[in-house]
Amino acid sequence: RFLPEQPRGLLHRAFSVFLFNSEGKLLLQQRAADKVTFPGVWTNTCCSHPLYGQQPNELDKPAAIADGSVPGAKAAAVRKLQHELGISPQQLPAEGFKFLTRLHYCAADVDTHGPDAEWGEHEIDYILLAQADVDIQPNPEEVSAVKHVGLQELQEMMDPASGLRWSPWFRIIAKHFLPKWWVDLQTTLRTDAHVDTATVHRLDC
Repeated sequence: RFLPEQPRGLLHRAFSVFLFNSEGKLLLQQRAADKVTFPGVWTNTCCSHPLYGQQPNELDKPAAIADGSVPGAKAAAVRKLQHELGISPQQLPAEGFKFLTRLHYCAADVDTHGPDAEWGEHEIDYILLAQADVDIQPNPEEVSAVKHVGLQELQEMMDPASGLRWSPWFRIIAKHFLPKWWVDLQTTLRTDAHVDTATVHRLDC
């Protein structure tokens, strides 16, 4: 929460999954209409938070970030993909993810809660990419709709004239990073050409 004594909320860890199918299309989700923050907006495949006390452990130590393994963030991604989209860990296990980099952003949910919004996000976001054909069973408490899109279709959807609303973290990633990752997806997934474990990119919307 964004409070007078803590106007940007508590900085916390998050992860964002970008799941592509075998055709190279990105799976998007529309957040459920009754979510507290950013309800009804379109965003990447899955976005959530690693939790303390989970098994497998979802907390990553500095060495795991430095070497790009981030088993904690990947375990959290597996858990939430199953919870939100019904994606089986057998179809997309932790070793199927590629960690690229981290993003630090802060955004109040003014669309939902007005200019003095108490709710928003202040996160260090771990970016995870994967490619797999999976069975999807969206959880209606979390997800209103899903859609596979190519890059051009995504850019058309994100045109303000479309009237669609987007999560702030996805807008940042789509503007600054996603096209260069997507244009040569196999290089992105199979090499370290776009891996930057040392930098936390500090960006607002």
